[in-house]
Amino acid sequence: MESWMPLFIVATAVAVVLQAVVLIALFIQLRRTAARVEQTVADLNTKLSPLISRVQILVEDVSPRITGIVVDASEIVRLARGEAQKVDRILSEALERLRMQLIHVDHILTGAMEAVEEAGSHLRQTVWGPVVKATALIRGIQAGIDFFRTVRQRRSPIDPVEASPEQQDEGMFI
Repeated sequence: MESWMPLFIVATAVAVVLQAVVLIALFIQLRRTAARVEQTVADLNTKLSPLISRVQILVEDVSPRITGIVVDASEIVRLARGEAQKVDRILSEALERLRMQLIHVDHILTGAMEAVEEAGSHLRQTVWGPVVKATALIRGIQAGIDFFRTVRQRRSPIDPVEASPEQQDEGMFI
């Protein structure tokens, strides 16, 4: 179980990083699209300005057709405004969606970090706690065995039968 935990943590981290990369890519693509839309609107605006100037010249030159031309020009302006409003609405919706996705990613990242923290805490409680207790128990047993060995070595007097004659003489000489 201990060898799987880092794998799951790495997999979760990779998934979170991939999600962040995808969201960053989406954001960059959205910015590019917004720049293209702005460029298109600017091009439309530059093309529309000369057209309006020409319409004014034609209105001054040709009075009887002025009503038709004004109607046509107002229709063009209305369409341009409608398109600009559509673009504005689309951009507003896209930005709102992006904001919601960023909030969602934030919640996911927060949940993932909490899960990782909880997993670490759980790992410390379930794995390291018993290991520390077992180590302490083994050290206690070793200390007890060492204590009994030292006591036994101190107590075991040399048996007079097994002792050499020099050792027996030394015992009497003292």
